[in-house]
Amino acid sequence: MIKFFLMVNKQGQTRLSRYYEHVEINKRTILEADVIKTCLSRSKEQCSFIEYKDFKLIYRQYAALFIVVGINETENEMAVYEFIHNFVEVLDMYFSRVVNNV
Repeated sequence: MIKFFLMVNKQGQTRLSRYYEHVEINKRTILEADVIKTCLSRSKEQCSFIEYKDFKLIYRQYAALFIVVGINETENEMAVYEFIHNFVEVLDMYFSRVVNNV
């Protein structure tokens, strides 16, 4: 099950966030800051799947945009990884040139 969906730029600013479980506003900012710091600090050679607290983070980078999805332990990581790519392709087709290297 997807817990949250984030779109973040390279400067660490959240551009879009959607939570599928209730999280208090002040806890959201702390969670987002920690998740963003964790994902941005990783190199491109490292895996895009991260064990984080009681869930997993799946992320992909497209140009200056990071898309991060928080999931529970039972969700299929590769399916979510592909979901992120399909989501970006749809955005690119609808808005044209969402990211340069899809």
